[in-house]
Amino acid sequence: MHSINPKKLLNSKWTAVKPVNKEKHFLISELKLDEEGDVIHCAIEAVISHRSESIDWQELKNPNNWIQGWK
Repeated sequence: MHSINPKKLLNSKWTAVKPVNKEKHFLISELKLDEEGDVIHCAIEAVISHRSESIDWQELKNPNNWIQGWK
């Protein structure tokens, strides 16, 4: 697993390793941090369909599910 700086997550680009419904490319569209700088809410949006859903940002560290950037 690689490290991710939570403060740089907003608007970052991600590629799903196993696309569902032809949704492969995603953007982090919402990010809320608490007073200590910990992520309390993260939403990811599919580029093609604009479908958005909440995600545990720690899941992005799993290379079996996500690749940073658009591949």
